[in-house]
Amino acid sequence: MGRPRKFSREGVLQKALPVFWRYGFARTTLPDLERATGVNKSGLYAEFESKEALFLACLRHYLDTRETGALLMAQPLGWGNIERFLEEAPSCAFDQRGCFSVNSMRELDALPAQARKVIADGHAKLKQLLRANIAFETPKMDVNSLCELISAFFSGICIEANLNPDRKRARPKIRDFMQMLRAA
Repeated sequence: MGRPRKFSREGVLQKALPVFWRYGFARTTLPDLERATGVNKSGLYAEFESKEALFLACLRHYLDTRETGALLMAQPLGWGNIERFLEEAPSCAFDQRGCFSVNSMRELDALPAQARKVIADGHAKLKQLLRANIAFETPKMDVNSLCELISAFFSGICIEANLNPDRKRARPKIRDFMQMLRAA
């Protein structure tokens, strides 16, 4: 009979996620994950089977626990939700910069196929929430075009957050972007 686990799956995900977030999938090593989680290789592999499976679990955990949905589903729908989302979403938990999903898209070719699907599904869900808020405002411009524009802007400010985590620097850009959207 094996020894009982001395760690929780949730705890490992919370400790491994910042490592993947900081270094990316390709540059994260098993020793990095062992140091961060306090779980040895055999324990990690017993729980997650592989580095790929652990990354995938971290990605799912991130998408399931981030507050994006709540920000974009608040009533009333509209530009206010989108502005709060743009201001708050790139500055997520774990003392990391940007958005883990957006950061992961930078190395899409190196990711496990399932991770690419999880990212794509998360992106589709985000766009669905954005479209609902945009449609509520009945803009002159096409809702799908505005959704694509907001999505691209979001990805850009997330990547910029890697260079400069000071949210105050992004606020004027977000304010100007929102002014443009409200006029569209």
